[in-house]
Amino acid sequence: MTPGGAGGPVFTRRLVEALFATATGLFGLVIAWGATEFGVGWSASGPEPGTFPFYIGCVIALASLGNLAYGLASRRFAGEAFMTGEQGLRVLLFVGPIVGFVIASLLLGLYVATAIYMVAAMTFQGRYPLWHAGLVAVGLPAALYLILEKGFQVPLLKGPLEAALGL
Repeated sequence: MTPGGAGGPVFTRRLVEALFATATGLFGLVIAWGATEFGVGWSASGPEPGTFPFYIGCVIALASLGNLAYGLASRRFAGEAFMTGEQGLRVLLFVGPIVGFVIASLLLGLYVATAIYMVAAMTFQGRYPLWHAGLVAVGLPAALYLILEKGFQVPLLKGPLEAALGL
């Protein structure tokens, strides 16, 4: 992530390419292995249920092996740092609020978390006035509730506030 001093970057792009290719390769192998539980051959009525997932897992594993070989053999990524400190900060500023939204959704419900997220995103990132963010933070969850819960009858994740209001 950050330069490691005289020794070069701590995480080189080549290392991260290799780790990601290995992870996706293992993912493909797990899919293929799990598919064997359901049968991967042909029965009297046609292909068994695990045939398609088995072959997809094999394709993922083989493609990952190709990516691994290319990443290790390529001189293009040899000493290149995977990510600078500034790039890492930008990723954290993007991912952090999303993780916070997911946690708030689980603890407070989707509507309350949406309101909090909208106020925070609009005021801190978008630099909108608080009154404008407040209107959107009230209007968006209300619109979602009316459209999804009442219109389409699709219940979303509720929290303690919705339970107290009987929604």
